[in-house]
Amino acid sequence: MQQLKIAVILSILILFSACKTEKKELVIKEIQSSLKYAKGFDIQVFDNYKKLIIKSPYPDAKEHFEYLIIPKESALPDSLNHYKIIRTPIEKIVVTSTTHIPMLELLEVSNSLVGFPNLKYISSKKTRARITENLITELGNEESINTEILLSLQPEILIGFAMNSNNKMFSTIEKSGIPVLLNGDWLEETPLGRAEWLKLFGVLFDKEKEADSIFNTIEKQYQEAIVIAKNAKIKPTVLSGVLFKEVWNLPAGESFMAQFLKDAYTNYLWADTKGKASLSLNFESVYEKGENAKFWIAPGHYNSLDQLENTNNHYTKFDAFKSKNIYSFTLKKGDTGGALYYELAPTQPHIVLKDIIKITHPELLPNYEPFYLQKLK
Repeated sequence: MQQLKIAVILSILILFSACKTEKKELVIKEIQSSLKYAKGFDIQVFDNYKKLIIKSPYPDAKEHFEYLIIPKESALPDSLNHYKIIRTPIEKIVVTSTTHIPMLELLEVSNSLVGFPNLKYISSKKTRARITENLITELGNEESINTEILLSLQPEILIGFAMNSNNKMFSTIEKSGIPVLLNGDWLEETPLGRAEWLKLFGVLFDKEKEADSIFNTIEKQYQEAIVIAKNAKIKPTVLSGVLFKEVWNLPAGESFMAQFLKDAYTNYLWADTKGKASLSLNFESVYEKGENAKFWIAPGHYNSLDQLENTNNHYTKFDAFKSKNIYSFTLKKGDTGGALYYELAPTQPHIVLKDIIKITHPELLPNYEPFYLQKLK
């Protein structure tokens, strides 16, 4: 009987010791990601692997997604089998948003891109050249990817984005053995927060140092532009947005666009409102506050003053229309008609900020030529 008790106690001690060992494996050794602005993801560094946590995979998400990033040459401990595993460096990838394209190019890994839905929307000259050479395969629509073609490409990972948790397509892809990583860069509240998602791709391709260096340069140039803007003597008033089905949509005061306008030292008339996305207002309230705004920035999809006037004559009542001070980010197009702003700007917030400064405070950047922000004629 005594021997039985001893055996039981030894078994418990061994089990307890094993549990302690397993927990020790998961203790964070050091945080090396140095994330400064992005709130939607995190990178945790352990002894021989990394954990990638997507905290904002879609709007109002109540769950996080965790992935273990493990080098291909490393063995996978049994204690980690229940995690989603991504082996690095990635050699074949599929992405689903044009905003992912410049991140691959900045890290010089665009040759790893083997498939994309709606190839016509890609504007980058470098990636379009690979499309012309049939090195990137058309996968259909981002909401209904051709899974048969996808499987034939054998990518090691698919970078997707989602509007909510109900996405059967991604579930089907994961069941086929292809890891799906939801990228929530578009949900970030600040321009630098969006750009910092470059570091996520750095982890996937074992290019963390390169990603950090590139982002540090972007951050430095953005901060330098803020300093320049603070030399302005006045804060010009700014109106934004446009009517859609009798509702005027414009950036809320806590949105990334409002942050751009704040950093450019302008008086965005809705800067004190709550919300990180858009405000939905009626024409009367917008006109009451914005009638005398000096600048009208980002008037939706309109390409000319005539388009605005022909759509709704009420637009002509604004001072910014009368003085022709209306500027759009979407006039500059790629070879296939896609707006360069939507693809490239998330990784070039410093250029967007300088564009706004040049338009609203031209004396501060006398030799600068705006890249995205163009005047409606």
